[in-house]
Amino acid sequence: MKALVFDAYGTLFDVFSVTSLCELLFPGSGTALAVTWRSKQLQYSLLRSMMDRYANFWRVTQDALVFSTRTLGLELTAENRDRLMDAYRTLHAFPDVKPGLEALKAKGLGLAILSNGAPEMLQSATRTAGIHDLLDEIISVDDIKVFKPHPRVYQLASTRLRIAAADIGFVSSNSWDVAGAASAGLTALWIQRAAAEPPEELGYQAARVVHAITDLPAHI
Repeated sequence: MKALVFDAYGTLFDVFSVTSLCELLFPGSGTALAVTWRSKQLQYSLLRSMMDRYANFWRVTQDALVFSTRTLGLELTAENRDRLMDAYRTLHAFPDVKPGLEALKAKGLGLAILSNGAPEMLQSATRTAGIHDLLDEIISVDDIKVFKPHPRVYQLASTRLRIAAADIGFVSSNSWDVAGAASAGLTALWIQRAAAEPPEELGYQAARVVHAITDLPAHI
């Protein structure tokens, strides 16, 4: 294996680190808003792909936020919308991310991100997390205007890194993403952050299951 390609949201960056701000702005509804927002964000990305009506992940994320506040009966001012959206630029990285990437880099592996995220969102998040200089490429679906788990997305990894798909490992904590990568022919590695979470029943399983990115070096 010559390179590892990582999903961003939920794998490197904790999408629920926005919960504290949600709670600050909407006391008593912070967790419900964060959960609904994430669920609708994923749903909209899938729906837009199926409809062949691409909009970048920033737009998808904002639309999901607006829908979620309306669903929960919360009044979203323009100021609070902007504050919540800006939080997506600086999501917290999980504690295992930087030391895990450093250990993998020390083994001589190429490292990259392959994400639904818009380029500017990913650039900001990686710099905030202090991992930007560890990455050889930051690959966004914005290049092809379709979201995961479309197989064309996973093919981007080989194209951009100029490495055969057989020599690339794809790492995600989202089991649906793992199934998508495995279906597209990549060696998929699942970061099972929640021990009780079962794999998706889609017929394509992870080649290896670990519980943190810092567990990966021992298996590469």
